Amino acid sequence: MKRKLLIQSCTQFLMGLSTVSLLLFLPAGSIDYWNAWIFIGLLFIPMLITGIILLLKAPDLLAKRLNTKEKEIEQKQVITLSVFMFAGGFIVAALDFKYSWSNLPDWVIIAAAVIFLTSYGLYAEIMRENAYLSRTVEVQESQKVIDTGLYGIVRHPMYFVTITLFLSMPLILGSVYSFIIFLIYPILIIKRIKNEEAVLREKLNGYIEYSKKVKYRLIPYIW
Repeated sequence: MKRKLLIQSCTQFLMGLSTVSLLLFLPAGSIDYWNAWIFIGLLFIPMLITGIILLLKAPDLLAKRLNTKEKEIEQKQVITLSVFMFAGGFIVAALDFKYSWSNLPDWVIIAAAVIFLTSYGLYAEIMRENAYLSRTVEVQESQKVIDTGLYGIVRHPMYFVTITLFLSMPLILGSVYSFIIFLIYPILIIKRIKNEEAVLREKLNGYIEYSKKVKYRLIPYIW
């Protein structure tokens, strides 16, 4: 099983690395796009380290994170729109570099990189807390409600972290126009959460009581 998981994870990793590189460097018309190199390093080096740790210590969780086959129709729509958003955002960032549309100061790029890495750290902590953390909306066999750590603050800390993670990406790439495109992502996440909560309320024992205990879905005192 581990060998199959290793092949699957390596394949997805290399496909992701190749796709992101092509989306950034081809439209830029140059490999002298230092923001892109920084971003690729920040994204894929921690991803590689996390993947190795999960393969060795939590292969079941890694398998769940590699599974992207959604059953819910609404979630399939969210994923499709997300793919177009990411592709469009990266291409626009590359064109922004090529034609110098934006002129972000270095401190913004550095701050975005710090936010990105902090979000990655929180992402790892959430995976440690929740062994049921799948990339698809589903209720797994013997799944229990997690209400400790960050799950005691908001019901969907992973989505909050991915929002900060993804909104920092275009700023690392140095593009205001790409950032505007990525603002679509929080809207998609809200749509995903609404559908996911309907599934969890129906199928996960104790989730209704948990939602009464932890009132906020994404951001404390706001929503």
